[in-house]
Amino acid sequence: MEPSDVTAVLERPISQQMLARDVARLAYVAKDGTPRNVPIAFSWNGAEIVMCTAKNAAKLHALRANPAVALTIDTEVHPPTILLVRGSADLDYVDGIPDEYMEATSTYEMTPEQRVEWEAGVRSLYHDGMVRIVVAPTWAKLIDFDTTLPSAVEELIRQQAERQG
Repeated sequence: MEPSDVTAVLERPISQQMLARDVARLAYVAKDGTPRNVPIAFSWNGAEIVMCTAKNAAKLHALRANPAVALTIDTEVHPPTILLVRGSADLDYVDGIPDEYMEATSTYEMTPEQRVEWEAGVRSLYHDGMVRIVVAPTWAKLIDFDTTLPSAVEELIRQQAERQG
């Protein structure tokens, strides 16, 4: 997929709504060669998807060995809206808590008092820092079941029209 095609998908208003959500599913290949798919908080900075994790997370070893990833961001309603993204994960070890982590978790429903307590717990838990998993999209597809469908469904509709035509 050409970079301009990726940009065109990600700049669509529905894609922008999806990129404003707070949880994605990150798929990668584990060190044992089996697939993994984990929910993870993320933020979109206009060019990259940034996720943060503990420095001792098992996924980091796997991502160093094979940085190819796929992300799914979707809704919980019917029909769902689905944004699919592929890219390569770059790992950035940082001291402290990355701004992106605090931004990604800013939509969590808490009282102001709970937020203060939660942030203190985060700062204590990750006192030695975190790792930013940064993905610049190299492929993207939006499925909204109105203007776009999964490729297989599009093919079935085309075949159905040929049979009926």
